[in-house]
Amino acid sequence: MAILKGKRHAHTRFSDGHHPVEEVVARYRDLGYDFLAITDHDDRILQDYWFRIPASDDRMIVLPGVELDYRPLSQHVGKVNGDRETLYILNHPARYSLTVDQTLRRIRRISREGLPIHAVEVTDTGVYQAEYDVEAISLPKVATDDSHGDDHVGRAWIEVNAARNPDAILRAIKAGDFAVAFGSGGVARPRPRSGKV
Repeated sequence: MAILKGKRHAHTRFSDGHHPVEEVVARYRDLGYDFLAITDHDDRILQDYWFRIPASDDRMIVLPGVELDYRPLSQHVGKVNGDRETLYILNHPARYSLTVDQTLRRIRRISREGLPIHAVEVTDTGVYQAEYDVEAISLPKVATDDSHGDDHVGRAWIEVNAARNPDAILRAIKAGDFAVAFGSGGVARPRPRSGKV
């Protein structure tokens, strides 16, 4: 197995991103990413969205996904699809100013109502949010830059220990078999940590 650099939360012009999907994929490929999930907003995409996400190639695994608006709570949930695996992540709790207890209640409610939350973002547009990187939240903690435009690209990512295929990557994230990393604009931690506390 290899260490694969990637992210699972990116936006394009399919919703509110600044760039077309091909340009977003090319930008992350040029930065040395091995995988990228396209996760445009579910309330802004067109019916042919899933067919317009580029296929993977030798240099980049492209994972189709969507950012769901869990409307009863107005909470964003990332959904990323592999070939057989599906990953659900509670997105940017810091944006909603949630306490740890409120975050846990949302995870339980959303999971109970059909979206099994597998991980939690500990970043907001790539900036580390330490208050969610705690033992009380027992799920793997992911970092992502949630890129909409150029100023977010490359701020945060994960390094996954997995075979180079979509399902292996998603299983590794669910298992917490990854480390978070930060670039310019994010706040680097003093030492690398795995996704699980």
